[in-house]
Amino acid sequence: MEVSQDIAFEIFSWLPGKSICKLKSTCNSCFEFSEETVFKTKQAHNLFGRDDTCFFIQPDQISQRYTKRIELHSLPENQQSSGLPNNVLSFLSNSVCVVASSNGLVVGHTINDHDPIEFFICNPVTKSWSSIPTPKSLQRNCHSSASINLKLDCSLDDYKLFLFENTSEWSPTSYTCSVYHSKEGVWKTMKNSFSPGGRNMKFDMPVSHKGCLHFISDSGPYFAKSSPFYKPYIMSYNLDNGISTMLKLPREAIKGCHNMCNMGIFSWGKKTSYNNSICLVKFSKSVFTIWVLKDYESGSWQKVLKVRVRALGLKEKDPNVRGFMVMNGDLLIFATEEKVYSCGLDYERYMMVEEICQHNCGFYPRFISYSDTLRLCLTNAEVMPC
Repeated sequence: MEVSQDIAFEIFSWLPGKSICKLKSTCNSCFEFSEETVFKTKQAHNLFGRDDTCFFIQPDQISQRYTKRIELHSLPENQQSSGLPNNVLSFLSNSVCVVASSNGLVVGHTINDHDPIEFFICNPVTKSWSSIPTPKSLQRNCHSSASINLKLDCSLDDYKLFLFENTSEWSPTSYTCSVYHSKEGVWKTMKNSFSPGGRNMKFDMPVSHKGCLHFISDSGPYFAKSSPFYKPYIMSYNLDNGISTMLKLPREAIKGCHNMCNMGIFSWGKKTSYNNSICLVKFSKSVFTIWVLKDYESGSWQKVLKVRVRALGLKEKDPNVRGFMVMNGDLLIFATEEKVYSCGLDYERYMMVEEICQHNCGFYPRFISYSDTLRLCLTNAEVMPC
């Protein structure tokens, strides 16, 4: 039975990028439309807001300068349909650091101790690549790649980048926020700086919610109990007026947080859900505890999970968790020294654990969620040099 081009166009516009490339390779004449801008735009629109299917995992930013490595792994149900060409992944792994991803676009910067830092945005599936102007402050410093704090925000037809830079040579009392708008092609500095409070912030896990970017502080024991910054906290930055506001963490989360504790915040709920929120993950003494922010204005939290790692039934003898994230708003992804696992957090998959893969990204791996679409880079895209 023959399928018309119009029907094929509609059907294949709902597939991940890897699947489209596979089908195209078997019958190129049937899928000539896959190279058309209108098809790439429609496919990216169809997948916008849907669950990500893959994740990048790489060493921490300091280690990555010496051990250049980026791995991409698919969730178990997407292993056959989602992914990247091997040569593209090898190119990324050997030359850049991936900082953020959204709707198929990947943002990162070059890793080089001698040359100025260069920013880029690319689509690894289509092998399109576009340079982003490097802010003047980073052009003067070739060794600041470990402190680049970048957030990518994609809409259906546009994207913005938010760059936070420390304005103090010593303690970070404030960060300037520069915004790059893809259609304008220039960086603009927000009038009000981001005030982080007294603690260092974890910029590698930003959460966008209610028109604000949210960052969690570290929990190191470097303040006296009398200090207003003795306890860790979340700080929000309003993208309209530049006001910084502190959000308190649950009491149970603060307890014992100064001793061998790792905390992170992530988006909770599906992207298209009306009741999405922020979730807090605490890992301490081999125990995961997760809370959800139930009321933003009052700052009330609800605990949704508390479990020991050994109770998850992992096959490793002595699993040592080294990193984690919450993906797609309801799936805990965590890495031991050798393997990566998932643990469901929603009603249907609650506490269901799967082994995803092995990894070689060191003791402090970083995760970035990803979905392979055909989305266009929009501005002056070139073919990726791989």
